[in-house]
Amino acid sequence: MSLRILLVDDSLTFVGAVRQFLALLPGASVVGEAHDGKDAIEKVRALSPDLVLLDVSMPGVGGVEVARTLRLWPQPPSVVFLSMHDASAYQTMADELGALAYINKSDFVLRLLPIIERMVAVSAAQSHEN
Repeated sequence: MSLRILLVDDSLTFVGAVRQFLALLPGASVVGEAHDGKDAIEKVRALSPDLVLLDVSMPGVGGVEVARTLRLWPQPPSVVFLSMHDASAYQTMADELGALAYINKSDFVLRLLPIIERMVAVSAAQSHEN
């Protein structure tokens, strides 16, 4: 079973870089991308990803609002915030919203890899139990 990931960021360049990185990871699969918060909520509803990699700042509906909305769902996907902002206030906000992590985009490879590997391992263990 593959970890289903939705990429949400208004930077097409960054989405492309994350997509290339994730393509190298066994057990991880990008199921879609969204470039604003409204589209992100629609794609989560349609694609049922396990993990949403979510930019904090986007035009219109931002990542914080998306995470607040998803948190109200009966079975929300896990969320990892990715942002260029490196403020402790954002880290606190991510913690309050139940995000797995708040990662600076410049560190995404180093910080995201262990999270994805752990989620893939848990998913594999659960599929063997069933």
